[in-house]
Amino acid sequence: MEFATINIHKRDKGVAWLMINNPPVNAINDTLMDDLEKAADVLENDPDVRVIVIASQHPKIFLAGADLKAMIANSADYAGEENGIEKGSMRMQNCFHRFSTLEKPVIAAINGHALGGGCELAMACDFRIMGKGRIGLTEVSLGILPGAGGTQILTRLVGRAKALELIFTAKQLEAKEAKEIGLIHQAVNPEHFEQEVTEFAELLAQGAVKAMGLAKRAVNAADLPIEKGLQIEAKAFAETFLTDEPAIGLTAFFNKEKAIFI
Repeated sequence: MEFATINIHKRDKGVAWLMINNPPVNAINDTLMDDLEKAADVLENDPDVRVIVIASQHPKIFLAGADLKAMIANSADYAGEENGIEKGSMRMQNCFHRFSTLEKPVIAAINGHALGGGCELAMACDFRIMGKGRIGLTEVSLGILPGAGGTQILTRLVGRAKALELIFTAKQLEAKEAKEIGLIHQAVNPEHFEQEVTEFAELLAQGAVKAMGLAKRAVNAADLPIEKGLQIEAKAFAETFLTDEPAIGLTAFFNKEKAIFI
């Protein structure tokens, strides 16, 4: 499948790199969101893809926020449509949330600025590894607020008080501080960035990725009432036995061997 704003590169051990390439600054627009959603479907349904890495071809920017010029230009269209701006926000939310629910491990490889919407896409991923650049939700400095899931996900990651501080001050964090507060998982040397991301992605790829995807489904249900969450967990547990992974893992366990899932 051809994409206008992304490139997909399949690498060793079933790791697929989704490279964002939307010049000049990787701004979020309808074309990019269409491509991201189509790519999510393709990668989830590809049996050869075990882990997904979202990265950027821009040397300094992981992903910028929404295309503000386009937003202003389209404001007249929104004015004539009931709840038009709200629908635009929900469009971005749904696009990024697709990666939160994609039942394979998803890594945000951040080696450039991830501000506003860029931070929101990164937070929708399962893991965030960061080298250079800054990360943060900067929308309030423009008189708006994070509208692509940022208020919800940041609160879950760092807690209410810290989320309010970061959103109200529009603070931009470098990798070390972002790691300290739990916004990202790893802060790595930019010179070894791709190597570090690759090693972690391949480590995951060698594991039971179908079980990981089902575990992700269950973890995503943790915000529901516990009775509902436990029901989803039990169903996901049962679904693991529809794959070959329990046979591989349990056989290796009883033989005192390391399980080879790939």
